[in-house]
Amino acid sequence: MTSGPILGFDADNVEFDAASEDNGTMTNLVSRRQFIIEWGHCDPAGIVFNGRFFEFFDWGTWTLFEAALGVKRSDLIAVFGIMGLPVVDVRVSFHAPARFGDVVDLSSQVGQFRRSSFDIEHRLFVRGALAVEGLETRVWASYDAADPSQIKSQPVPEDVIARLQAGV
Repeated sequence: MTSGPILGFDADNVEFDAASEDNGTMTNLVSRRQFIIEWGHCDPAGIVFNGRFFEFFDWGTWTLFEAALGVKRSDLIAVFGIMGLPVVDVRVSFHAPARFGDVVDLSSQVGQFRRSSFDIEHRLFVRGALAVEGLETRVWASYDAADPSQIKSQPVPEDVIARLQAGV
């Protein structure tokens, strides 16, 4: 992980919860990071442009996977034989604005695993209040051996799932 502030992100300011309980059920590993909303994240009114939240979600996903798997994004091909974790669906709910200068707390976790896809749940808090909720569906994918110009889903390895689940 790169250290030092980059676009309001300080890699040294990342925390992980090994487990948490919600309504009596165990949840997966949660990554938490805090950053400051910069002017470049905002529209002319000083409110975060909605497309930037997808960038924040991507930060959360890669922070979570790098910590859980111990592998940088650039090393996934060599270590796991995949090309990446492409997004195939995304949903977002906006509850309150995030503004220039706000300190934002982002939490990210895998909510559900399927054969080759999984959902990443993101929550952004501003001054302790939930401002934005996002849900990404991503796919564990590799290049198709028969046609390397194509991407093909692969089953998510059991050891990857185990590393992302709390208490495992």
